[in-house]
Amino acid sequence: MASGDEDGLFASLPEQSAPERAGGGLPRLRFAERDQIAWRPVSLDGLLADDHRVRLVWRFVEGLDLTVLHATIKAVDGRPGHPSADPRILLALWLYATVEGIGSAREVARLCEEHIAFQWLCGGVGMNAKTLADFRVDHGAVLERLLVDSFTALVRAGVASLDRVAQDGVRVCASAGAASFRRHSTLQDCRRYAEKALADLRAQVNADPGAGSRRQAAARQRAAEDRGRRVRAALAVSEELRVQQQEQARLEAERAAKKVQQDAARNKKGEVEGPASKKPRVSEPRASTTDAQARVMKMADGGFRPAYNVQFATDTKSTAIAGVSVDAIGSDMGKMAPMNDALTGHYGERPRQHLVDGGFVKFDDIETLARHGVETFAPVPKPRDASRDPHAPLAGDQPGVAEWRTRMGRDEAKEIYKQRAATAECANAQARNRGLTQFLVRSLKKVKAVALWHALTHNMVCSWRLIEA
Repeated sequence: MASGDEDGLFASLPEQSAPERAGGGLPRLRFAERDQIAWRPVSLDGLLADDHRVRLVWRFVEGLDLTVLHATIKAVDGRPGHPSADPRILLALWLYATVEGIGSAREVARLCEEHIAFQWLCGGVGMNAKTLADFRVDHGAVLERLLVDSFTALVRAGVASLDRVAQDGVRVCASAGAASFRRHSTLQDCRRYAEKALADLRAQVNADPGAGSRRQAAARQRAAEDRGRRVRAALAVSEELRVQQQEQARLEAERAAKKVQQDAARNKKGEVEGPASKKPRVSEPRASTTDAQARVMKMADGGFRPAYNVQFATDTKSTAIAGVSVDAIGSDMGKMAPMNDALTGHYGERPRQHLVDGGFVKFDDIETLARHGVETFAPVPKPRDASRDPHAPLAGDQPGVAEWRTRMGRDEAKEIYKQRAATAECANAQARNRGLTQFLVRSLKKVKAVALWHALTHNMVCSWRLIEA
C-alpha cells in the first residue's frame, strides 16, 4: 500500500518522533498504545500483594465487635432505603489512612478512586468525602469501646498488662488561628453584625428570588448561619470564662485581705512587715470564632498557639495505649487521678503503678491514689533549701505524699521511672509521625474522636508486632 495513503492499514500508528541517527535511518521503537482494548482476567485481590499491610488492617477490623454500629443502620431487609456501606469498610479506611499519616476525608476519598490499597478495602463500594468525614467524628463512644477492647485483647494474649501505666500529654494545634480570638465586647459586636448580615441576605432573597440560583442563595445563607452559630458559641464560652475569672478575682481578693490582716498583726508585734501584695493583672477573656472550645497554650517549641491537650495512658509492658482523654487546659497538673479513675472504670481494676513527669505532680492526686493502693512514680520537686534532702518527708505531708517522697529516693524507683519516657513519650512521638500535629476538625467532641482513631491505630500496630509476629 502506498505510504501516503492516510486511510491505509498503518494510518493509526503513532508517528516516530525520534531523531534520525548519524549513520542514517530512523530507530525502530515501541510506542505506548494507551487506547488499545485488552481483556485481562484480574481482580482487586489479585492486584494487591499478599504481604501488603492493608490486609493486616482488614484482619484487625474483622476481629472487632461492631454490633453498635450495625444497630444504627436504618436500611433493613424488607423496607425501602438505600443500603449503607459496611461499617468495617469505613473503619478500615480510616485506620489505614491513619497508618499512612492521612487525615483529610477528601484525600481518602480521592485515594479510594486511585490507590489500589484503598480500592481493595472498598471492594467496589463507592465512597465520598462527606460520608468519610461524618463517620470519623460521629462515633466517639464506639471508638473508645473499641480501644478498650483492643487493649483487653492484648492483656488476654499475655503481651500487655495494666499493672504499670505511664501517662503523658501532647499539645496538638487546633483548627483555629490566633487572629480568630475576640474579647467578649468584640464578640457582642460580631454577633450583631452576623445577625444583621443574615437578615439582609434573607430579605434580599425574598425580594428578588430570581437574582441568583437557588443553590448559590442556599449556600450563602448556610455560610451566614454558620458564622452566626460560631460567634454565639464563642460568646457563650467567653461569658463562662468571665464568670470563672470573677470568681478567681474574688478568691484572690479574700487572700489579699487576709494577708493584710496578718501583716498588720505582725507589725503590732514589732515583726518586719512583709512586702505589699501586688494587684493581680486582669485581662478580658477571649474566645475563638473558629473553634470556641480551643485555648491558647504554650507549645513544645516555646510558642503560644490555639491547641488541645491530648493525654495518653500507655502500658509499659506492651507500649499499647489503655486510655485517652482530651481537654483544653494547657497544664498537666491534676490529670493523673482522673485518668486512673477512667482506667478503673474501663477495665474494672486499677493500675498498680502510675508513672508521670513533674508537670503532673499534685499532692492531692498522689494522696488520693495512695488511698486506693496505687504507687505514684514522679520526680520530687527540688527544695528551695539546697541542703535539705528532697526525698525526706516534710512535717505537713500526708501519708501518701510522704511515702512517695521516700519511694523516689530509692534506686529501684528510679529504674522504674526510666520506663516512662520509653513508653508514654514514644506513643506520643508515633502519633505525631502519623499526622497528629494539627487537628482538622473543631470542637472537643470531634477532637477526641480523632485522638481515639490515633490510639486505636497505635494498638493495631502493636498487635502486629506482639501477636502477628
